[in-house]
Amino acid sequence: MILHPAILALLVVSLLTSFMVLYAGWYGVRILLRWDIRSGSELQLSLERRTYLISTILSYVLAFQLLSLFLFIYTADHLHSLFAGAMCAAGTLNVNGFGYPLLITKVVNFLLASLWLIVNHADTRGYDYPLIKVKYALLTAMAPLVLLEVVLQFGYFTGLHADVITSCCGSLFSLERPGIAADLTSFPSGLMKVVFYTGMALTAATGLSFWRTGRGGYLFSVLSCLAFAISAASLISFICLYFYELPTHHCPFCILQKEYGYVGYALYTTLLGGGVTGLATGALMPFRNRASMVKIIPSLQRRLALATVLLYALFTAVVSYQMLTSSLKLGV
Repeated sequence: MILHPAILALLVVSLLTSFMVLYAGWYGVRILLRWDIRSGSELQLSLERRTYLISTILSYVLAFQLLSLFLFIYTADHLHSLFAGAMCAAGTLNVNGFGYPLLITKVVNFLLASLWLIVNHADTRGYDYPLIKVKYALLTAMAPLVLLEVVLQFGYFTGLHADVITSCCGSLFSLERPGIAADLTSFPSGLMKVVFYTGMALTAATGLSFWRTGRGGYLFSVLSCLAFAISAASLISFICLYFYELPTHHCPFCILQKEYGYVGYALYTTLLGGGVTGLATGALMPFRNRASMVKIIPSLQRRLALATVLLYALFTAVVSYQMLTSSLKLGV
């Protein structure tokens, strides 16, 4: 295992998060089974006091969990110089079999943790804990994934050895290497550009419509999630090419480096942020007509929808500017 301050920080955050999520999940089962806001029993009073404390602590823990995704990516990129063959985080993650499954798990947990924080924010504004069972059911569902992340993270970091020879991003994201990455790099750039801009335009149109009228929330949420997936695929397919100005360099990690102004962090922050707020807009739809939420959730949803539109617009603007100013010109 390679000792590094960032690795130790990630392991501590991972252990703390898993402990709190498991504890809150165990406590959440009691809430799901025994919660009754109309009751004045000692059990109910105890549950109400405990859930306030747990929600407060868990909010901070999950906020650190969100930051840990970017710390993990930064650490993976920073350590690439220790491994022969690695040029960026792509090679570091390929040092052992835990790297890429860990990255995917952390992204999924990032989305779920963000969604929980938004649901918790809405719940704390209601006078009768209207979403208490919803947020603890979500937390219970998160628990296995948080545990999986802990296992994968320990497996990954303890399996890092400086004498390992790994693959560079050029070979990992190439047509010759079978897999999803190769499939994405093989998509015609012209077609992917049409799909990308169409997806963003439809998401913006439905988002602004929902912001103005409060109608079409489910459609907007679905389109925002599709736009998230399309944008992630487009990064590998054609977007990164314009930053590298090389028609064969499809790596989505090199743009995180200093040579490219760390622009990758801006791209991934806006993309993840837009995906979270768009997903949350739809997730809150079933509860907007509850008595204590009727004045809270609709206004919160409008702000989330506007945030999605603005974040995706910023992502698209950065991409479009680079495409227009790059010396690389791709054909259809």
